[in-house]
Amino acid sequence: MDDKAIGKEVKELVDIVLKDYDKARDIDAINFYNKPDKTEIIELVSQLLQIVFPGYFKDSSVKIYNLETQISLLIEDIFYHLNKQGQKALVFCRKRDYKSDEEIEETSYTICKEFLRRIPVIREYIETDMQAAFDGDPAACCKDEIILAYPGIFATAINRIAHELYILDMPILPRIMTEYAHTKTGIDIHPGATIGKYFFIDHGTGIVIGETAVIGDNVKIYQGVTIGALSTRGGQKLKDIKRHPTIDNNVTIYAGASVLGGETVIGENSVIGGNAFITKSIPANTRVSIKNQELEYHDYAKGKTVTEQVQQSEEWHYVI
Repeated sequence: MDDKAIGKEVKELVDIVLKDYDKARDIDAINFYNKPDKTEIIELVSQLLQIVFPGYFKDSSVKIYNLETQISLLIEDIFYHLNKQGQKALVFCRKRDYKSDEEIEETSYTICKEFLRRIPVIREYIETDMQAAFDGDPAACCKDEIILAYPGIFATAINRIAHELYILDMPILPRIMTEYAHTKTGIDIHPGATIGKYFFIDHGTGIVIGETAVIGDNVKIYQGVTIGALSTRGGQKLKDIKRHPTIDNNVTIYAGASVLGGETVIGENSVIGGNAFITKSIPANTRVSIKNQELEYHDYAKGKTVTEQVQQSEEWHYVI
């Protein structure tokens, strides 16, 4: 096929796509310049991590490092770009109904200013998360390793940044931030989740924590844990309703467990065993496990199958 024929085919295909854009659906919105820029928001996350961990995340383009100068440049740059993206988010989010551009500008500016003032609080909580990781993981050789290598502290730090923007009522940006952490770590924490101090995620892959979850202090969770909703069939009708559990202080939830439902409360000092499926509240000071699991062994050489019941420790007091 010659170039002329290919050119004709391309033109016809372009016409087909452009006509499809004319249907005025949500997917057809094309205005690039008035929507939040995901790439720029991820860069903001990188810059904010440089402030949170000043000795660990550094702009590689900086050759001579002066702390005061660097922080000044970072905050100025973050303030400018966060405010710009915030204004776009406020316009873009359809639940907003601002009367004027001036009101949008003022709202975004106020949120950004208050958010940056909360950096010491964010860092205070992250410091406790680092301590919890170090105290709770015998494999950790030092806190430097936790900051540089642990996916849990990376995801938690970004979530704590995003959560402050969320509670200041900034739309879209917090979710983009936490979904960035999700793609990097496999840990999915909604920015709306309320999480106390000394929060430790061990391993982390596959963890899901929903928007209305409330987690107390000194909580430790392992990979594959879901702190989620019982059902989302109601869709938008469930908005602003508590759909996710409350986890009280000093709770450990082992790998693969699911704790579901807005009315579900896991009492303090409790332990939820691996692969447990919890849809009702658990009293304080309770250990939970699954009863009567069996292992099956098949000997291919002998063509024989043997089953063995898994023995549960007597210390587990509440069986599901």
